[in-house]
Amino acid sequence: MSDERLEDILADHGLLPDATFSRRDFISALGGGIAVLILFPRSEAEAQRGGPQGPTEIGGWVHIDQAGQVTAFVGKVELGQNARTSLSMVVAEELRIEPSAVNLVMADTSITPYDAGTFGSRTTPGTVPPLRKAAAAARELLLDLAAQQLAVDRTTLTVADHKVTHADGRSLTFGELTKGQKLVQAIPDQVPETPPAEWRVVGHPTPKVDAVTVVTGQKRFASDQKRPGMLHGKVLRPTAYRATLKSLDTAAAEAMPGVTVVHDGDFVGVVAPTEVAAAKALDAIQAEWNAQTLVKPEELYEHLKSTAQQTDRGGNTVGSMVDGLAAAEVKLERSYTVSYLAHAAIEPRSATAEWENGNLTAWTATQSPFGVRSGLSRQFGLPETQVRVIAPDTGNGYGGKTPGQAASEAARLAKVVGRPVRVAWTREEEMTWPHFRPAGVIDVTSGALRNGKLVAWEYHNYNSGPAALGTPYAVPNQLVQHHPCDSPLAQGAYRGLAAPANIWARETHMDEMAHELGLDPLAFRLANLTDDRLRTVLQTATARFGWGQALATGGRGFGLGCGIDKGGYTATCAEVLVDQTTRQVRVVRILTAFECGAIINPLQLENQIIGAATMALGPALFEALEFDEQRLLNTSYSAYRLPRFSDLPQIEAVMVDRRDLPSAGGGETPFAGVAPAIGNAIFNATGVRLRALPLVPNGMPAA
Repeated sequence: MSDERLEDILADHGLLPDATFSRRDFISALGGGIAVLILFPRSEAEAQRGGPQGPTEIGGWVHIDQAGQVTAFVGKVELGQNARTSLSMVVAEELRIEPSAVNLVMADTSITPYDAGTFGSRTTPGTVPPLRKAAAAARELLLDLAAQQLAVDRTTLTVADHKVTHADGRSLTFGELTKGQKLVQAIPDQVPETPPAEWRVVGHPTPKVDAVTVVTGQKRFASDQKRPGMLHGKVLRPTAYRATLKSLDTAAAEAMPGVTVVHDGDFVGVVAPTEVAAAKALDAIQAEWNAQTLVKPEELYEHLKSTAQQTDRGGNTVGSMVDGLAAAEVKLERSYTVSYLAHAAIEPRSATAEWENGNLTAWTATQSPFGVRSGLSRQFGLPETQVRVIAPDTGNGYGGKTPGQAASEAARLAKVVGRPVRVAWTREEEMTWPHFRPAGVIDVTSGALRNGKLVAWEYHNYNSGPAALGTPYAVPNQLVQHHPCDSPLAQGAYRGLAAPANIWARETHMDEMAHELGLDPLAFRLANLTDDRLRTVLQTATARFGWGQALATGGRGFGLGCGIDKGGYTATCAEVLVDQTTRQVRVVRILTAFECGAIINPLQLENQIIGAATMALGPALFEALEFDEQRLLNTSYSAYRLPRFSDLPQIEAVMVDRRDLPSAGGGETPFAGVAPAIGNAIFNATGVRLRALPLVPNGMPAA
């Protein structure tokens, strides 16, 4: 089949000349062999982006070249969550090869499928099914080719170890089958996938496929990119948050050898031969700024509520709160607050941009390469076919690396100087100029009968977000609302979105109601829980933890928290020790049980659960952004308190495998039960109820 015919097939499906793929790069990457693609109907969002109508999204595709090399293409980004391994495992399972034999191409807008972004725990549920289907279809195509070449019934053939073997011992390698072929096949509706009972790769602990390159320092990240003739750029930042430029003197910087100053409105940048020279040039610029006044920190929560929109975004209304509270024998009304958080990813964002013949290529640390491509397209007035964004494996994002600020800055500078430019943010920039986890106020009013049955639940989230907003408990009368507010700081996605805040407030309140009723916190939850999956996870966690086997004494206490989010079910138990003299809190033990359907890689999921618990210690205990009326105050690792090795408790992950259910993501939801479990354990130990996150930034408050 000719290259022209390949393009005809893609054009028939609306894939060319649309920006989903670059014609030249797609054909170049394909080469000879066979390619199997799964096509999804065009989403409404994509339709608004223009281009041809019809099925234009490739959800997953697998290519086997004439040498037998297996390559899979996905639009997702590797952010340290080890998706590269789990996705390789899925392909390997269906093709009966080892995961390390799969070449997984990720996050290149010219040759990988369109993807909205790597966030929301969507990699597993959104990418595994189409990729598995594509790999299974490739296997079936290999069987068809082998049956033709060997002139045998395909039912007498098996696939294993990069070859197809007949019952009589004759075999053909993948390369022998694909040699001379140039086939592109859209996946049929019905493709036989490997049933869970026969999994030999999926469901089994598998180390990172690229572990050697990581531990030997060979792995290349966005900041490692080098281009011929590359220069280095820096951008002038305001001295105050949301300040605008008042005056500028760039003469000293412009006099430096090899330095170019770029000034466009409030944007001021420098380009120099080295990063050090660029930093010196930036320091030489004299600028005055018009500062804006932010909300005073002590007035933040009042400000949020006073600017709240009266909406029911993501909310729910069931029954009548008036009737529910009238029937309640015990009523409780409480307010909870959460602070702003920095993502504090270990890798500051960076980008290298290069212009060639009017086309722009950017290598950047981002969670949304296609979104960055769209932004660059709009910024420079280019069709998306002339913009290529490549996201090398990235050192964590936690929702903070969705925008493409560094790519925009690098492209802007590179366009002026006519050479590739690399922009790498400093730690202070990374902690100051992205968006943050929203602060918020959560007001809860509940009512229950003396027997422990909830009859009323009113829940208002101000600003922090609607994720996991509703209660999983069976309450006949509910009013649940999220209210967007005016935020003085830029805010956006953070690990788990608003689920950690909402689950913390709800599970803290559930403990408060259990205490008012004189009931065990576990028994109270189980009495109001009808969701079997959450019930199973909660019972699993508490059984493994030994709930109820030890009593609070001498500053030692126990707590739990549970919830549902993004298809995952989590329950965490915590043990804390509060020093009765110093009032310092030490978390002694955390156990999280988690169920997210069928487990792809148990080793990977265990690491995700333990990593989530480790990271969640910070927001639970002491992590918070500090600011005054003009600027952020703790924008370095030394000033912004993160969990340290000395803070780590014993952490245990208990995985509940449900191979009868589709796989959900595991990167976010296990995070959510940690804070309520710790807060409830502190109350159990001390009798002091803490209703603000972080709980103990300066130790326990004075009694």
